[in-house]
Amino acid sequence: MKSLSPFILALLVAGCAMSPPPRPGLLDVVERPAEQALLAGLRAYEDAQYTDAEKQFSLALKLGLPSPKDRAAAAKHLAFIYCTSSRLTECEASFRAARAADPNFALGKSEAGHPVWGPVYKRVQP
Repeated sequence: MKSLSPFILALLVAGCAMSPPPRPGLLDVVERPAEQALLAGLRAYEDAQYTDAEKQFSLALKLGLPSPKDRAAAAKHLAFIYCTSSRLTECEASFRAARAADPNFALGKSEAGHPVWGPVYKRVQP
């Protein structure tokens, strides 16, 4: 009977172990307005519908994206839109907002080398 006691104890301890909560799925994200606006903005941006993309990214930020990386992504795309429409002050502010949202924010090499927004991005780097 003594050899069974450690086995039972191990089973009890294992049964008490907590599994991590499930990660949110796509349907969970779609039900959140800020994330939904971000996804709509990304789709509009990819479809070259920049006016709508700007509205959606701004809405996503206004609704309070909880993820720093998502806030940085929305701000980055707004910076791209502002730079390509010659709104350099807003472009700079959006790049600064992206860095404020996510201190690890950085453009990829090809993005940083873009002839329109690349120089603005480099100018606002710490």
